[in-house]
Amino acid sequence: MKDLEKIADHYKSMLELIGEDVKRDGLLDTPMRAAKALQYLTHGYDQSLEQVVNNAIFESNNDQMVIVKDIELYSMCEHHMLPFVGVAHIAYLPAGKVIGLSKLARITDMYARRLQIQENLTEQIANAVESMTGARGVGVVVEAKHFCMMMRGVEKQNSVMKTSMMLGTFRTDHRTRTEFLNLIRD
Repeated sequence: MKDLEKIADHYKSMLELIGEDVKRDGLLDTPMRAAKALQYLTHGYDQSLEQVVNNAIFESNNDQMVIVKDIELYSMCEHHMLPFVGVAHIAYLPAGKVIGLSKLARITDMYARRLQIQENLTEQIANAVESMTGARGVGVVVEAKHFCMMMRGVEKQNSVMKTSMMLGTFRTDHRTRTEFLNLIRD
């Protein structure tokens, strides 16, 4: 975000509109701090899939399921701009190529660091892994708590949203899907 000063000015205006005194000691630097925080929390817009994967695709004879579970994620819902936090579980069936382990976490972060809904986040991760690896199948499950449900509205503290996206063999073969879902259970 190149317009950090503009964003800070808007935060200052919002604080004034809710009745705050932006000249009081605790709020003097808040507009710029909030602008910088927003910049960080949405830095996924400044990244591309090719950048985050950084050519970390490797030839492999492995044709068995690869799973990385409990990838922490932090995002902000596009409806209220409040956080949702949780984990992603990603699996794929290689077809001659594997992806660097850390790249699955980086792909998750890239999409999570955009204003987002969980349903789309899950789909974006799955499509990215499939497009980068050419995998025979990809499975993604995201589990998250949404502050828009916890802090406002219905105020339900223990609700967890789970979303899944199954592509290729994970969609067409119930045994593959079942194996993945069993392996990510706690």
